[in-house]
Amino acid sequence: MVMQTLHIGIDDTDSPNRGCTTYVAALLAERLRGIGATFIDYPNLIRLNPNVPWKTRGNGAVCLRIMCEEDTITEIKEVAIDTVEENSDMGYEGTDPGIVFLAEKEIPEEIENFSAKAITGILNLKEAFKIIKKFRVEAVGFKKARGIIGALAAVGETLKEDHTFELIAYRKPENYGQRRRIDLNSVMEMDRATFPETFNNVDPETGRILITPRGPDPILFGVRGETPEIVKKAFQMIRNLEPIERWIIFRTNHGTDAHLKRIESLSQIKPYNPVIATGKVASKPMVIPRRHVIFTIKDGSAEVHCAAYEPTGDLRKVAAKLIEGDIVEVYGGVRPPSNGRPITINLEKLRVLRLAPLIVYQNPPCPTCGRRLKTMGKNKGFRCEKCGSKHPNLSKVAIELKRDLSEGLYITSPRSQRHLTKPLTRYGREKKNFTVELIPNWCHP
Repeated sequence: MVMQTLHIGIDDTDSPNRGCTTYVAALLAERLRGIGATFIDYPNLIRLNPNVPWKTRGNGAVCLRIMCEEDTITEIKEVAIDTVEENSDMGYEGTDPGIVFLAEKEIPEEIENFSAKAITGILNLKEAFKIIKKFRVEAVGFKKARGIIGALAAVGETLKEDHTFELIAYRKPENYGQRRRIDLNSVMEMDRATFPETFNNVDPETGRILITPRGPDPILFGVRGETPEIVKKAFQMIRNLEPIERWIIFRTNHGTDAHLKRIESLSQIKPYNPVIATGKVASKPMVIPRRHVIFTIKDGSAEVHCAAYEPTGDLRKVAAKLIEGDIVEVYGGVRPPSNGRPITINLEKLRVLRLAPLIVYQNPPCPTCGRRLKTMGKNKGFRCEKCGSKHPNLSKVAIELKRDLSEGLYITSPRSQRHLTKPLTRYGREKKNFTVELIPNWCHP
């Protein structure tokens, strides 16, 4: 009996109307276990560049990594293809599913590099097909087959370093489209009991529950955390008010900042790329009441707008306190110019590196009695209302005020954080390696 390692990547099966690629992965995992496949890792949920304009929702691709008998590979591929075809929204114009099969124990470095580019930038089918041909990867595409890009990227991202886990529970089909029903108090209790080993369960500013999506997809809720054990424990604490069809644990790049790539100068920013950039605040922030804060940063190469939108909560308040001359590090996705608006970094995080002095100019004190002087007109000096003395040669004095802002890192509110955004609670918890040890009963059924 010859055993073979097989990596199965899947992407772009859903649409804004229905479906979810993670659900397809859950169905396929169940079917593969039923025909004797052995999983060598949790199913991998790989979030790709969140700024690509053609994404459906979270731009997630999946990879199932298994060991199987060599003579079952053909059957396994047929099951995978059938599962994707049966459960993809083929009727939607923008849904272009792709499946990739790689029968290798080790992932070639070039495929790993391809994956890194898919997470931090923009790729096309031509680049994917070049790698597929070189490494004899088997790929199956439907319609325009754009999902092959994400499927290949999911295969290439093996999460060797920092990663988290997510347990996703799915609803019964008869409840699709209805309001999700779980006991909100149980979510609050779960959050108090498992935080910070789980994260982004509840938004602290609004009290809003964050584990339930809002779209028409089959997900009831998803719990994110540091280990498979903690997300399963959290799942068991949540009281469901509607039946769960199935659930599964994914290993993922959620909450790792994997998408953010540091650039050396502002001239290097490109539309749709997530970046980390450093610059000096070039002008006083423009505050749109109860909405957004816009400011400009510059370096020796360029100037660029930065935007903190209303849902970012405290991050917007911090951005409004910046002044010209502050040195900052900005994190976010680059929005292309449109409708007369310049290219802009939509902020996910802001690190204040150095505060500029806040200087105001005041009338000087009276040299005779110490009272604050009054001006006698432009270039005419000052006079004292208390003692009557005049001082034509005095000038206003510079006063440095205390800033209502501290150096440090500020992150958008959990309710507006992207899947990939690393929350403050994860700083210092980054993983440097991982040995796969699947816990018992990591999926159901």
